[in-house]
Amino acid sequence: MKKWLYMLPVAAIALSAGFASANEVKVSDEEMSIGKKAYFDRCSGCHGTLRKGATGPNLEPKRTTALGTDALKVFLEFGTPGGMPSFKDMLTEKERDIMARFLQVPAPLPPEMSLAEMKESWKVLVPVDKRPSKPQHNRNWKNYFGVILRDAGKAAVIDGDTKELVGIVDTGFAVHILRSSASGRYMYSIGRDGKATIFDLWTDKPTMVAEVKVGSDARSIDSSKYKGFEDKYAIIGDYWPPQFIILDGQTLEPIKVVSTRSMTYDTNEYHPEPRVAAIIASHIAPEWMLNIKETGYIWIVDYSDLKNLKITQLEAERFLHDGGWASDKRHFLMAANMRNRVVVVDTKNKNVPAIVDVGTKPHPGRGANWDDSKFGPVWATPHLGEPALALIGTDPVNHKANAWKMVKKVPVLGAGGLFVKTHPKSDRIWVDSTLDPDPEKTRSLTILNKKNLDEPFKTIKVADHGRVVHLEYNDKGDEVWVSVWDKKGEIVVYDDKTMKEKKRITGDWLVTPTGKFNVTNTVGDIY
Repeated sequence: MKKWLYMLPVAAIALSAGFASANEVKVSDEEMSIGKKAYFDRCSGCHGTLRKGATGPNLEPKRTTALGTDALKVFLEFGTPGGMPSFKDMLTEKERDIMARFLQVPAPLPPEMSLAEMKESWKVLVPVDKRPSKPQHNRNWKNYFGVILRDAGKAAVIDGDTKELVGIVDTGFAVHILRSSASGRYMYSIGRDGKATIFDLWTDKPTMVAEVKVGSDARSIDSSKYKGFEDKYAIIGDYWPPQFIILDGQTLEPIKVVSTRSMTYDTNEYHPEPRVAAIIASHIAPEWMLNIKETGYIWIVDYSDLKNLKITQLEAERFLHDGGWASDKRHFLMAANMRNRVVVVDTKNKNVPAIVDVGTKPHPGRGANWDDSKFGPVWATPHLGEPALALIGTDPVNHKANAWKMVKKVPVLGAGGLFVKTHPKSDRIWVDSTLDPDPEKTRSLTILNKKNLDEPFKTIKVADHGRVVHLEYNDKGDEVWVSVWDKKGEIVVYDDKTMKEKKRITGDWLVTPTGKFNVTNTVGDIY
């Protein structure tokens, strides 16, 4: 809080000083290149490729020129209480100055990408008939952890039993997620450069078997999970161009592209950049559920007949971001974080039974499920904008009075929460506060007692550098793994019951680790 006491007057002085108009802001060709790369890598995910805003506010010149260069530099240096981190350690002073001026000129329009262009980038490195028919090693591959090495453009695979590095594979830049195939044998990755990869966990060391580039920016990937279609198809949701792509699930050959450009659900105005955020693969039907971020729709895509593709459009809420299944695997919950709401979808009836008001900017990741002694089955989300965990009842049959309502809000250490995690075999709930303005809080975790949520939360300081992010259990549900997101990264393993550190994994290869995905938990949607 002290930081904001001196930061706000600086911003006020900058705002009151008066600034040059967009025509007077000078940005050289070289600086435009630097600005485009920095914005694309660091800012477009929250503010949009065209800067129209989503999780973060609108950054078009009409707004940014009113702020001016000095004020924008202040925000870049210190971040904001709403969840934007400080970029002091991510961008140099020169880069922050360039970015502040770059934001005051019109956004350059990225190129489109056709199916033919995607196929030009498509590579099958190991044909399906050349892949092993059984695991070539004796490791417990179902307890492997896929770990994103964000800035290195790589993914590591770590043996969850021995804590040994099994191998490293090249992926796209700034991979956002890894997803396990229906069998668990393969892991899919998608990077913020629009490059997708698939690697095989049955080989002695994880082996890249196929890759393709499907756009300039992407965040989501999954495979087909329904019986009879296991891993037959894969799907990728682009941020730019705004579209989704259906691919062969074994080779990543692009098959079909569908644009998401359309009208907003509420005002019926055309939007040029409705990005695909989270994708959820159904286990009860041959369908994927897609968040169409800016227009506020959830699309249910039936992949049983690709030539006659069926898409059911559900009116939901704008700025849909992330979310996951309730414990019944029939309903799922998605955060519309800029509207401070969570949308509930019934995948059997294909409707939206409720939209729930929660806290400021919910960001659940996949969320967390457990059976609460008072409220029955619940699903929980942390928030970017406030230090709280919101619980929503998820059982409309046996706990109808609590269903699709926020039944409790529980305090946690900090705001800026990105992920919450628990496990059916655990009595604990773990929450990060990665983007809190206070560095001490970004490096610590909140631990709650699932059996008594009124008990004061416990905290663990994980590291004295970087940011702590993303929690994942092992296959047995007795260990929690957390990343120290830094150039000199670490993965810290805690005993879930005692909350004591068991192992600290380090190494020169561990560059900016973020998400970690356990095969068993990812295949089973256990969270």
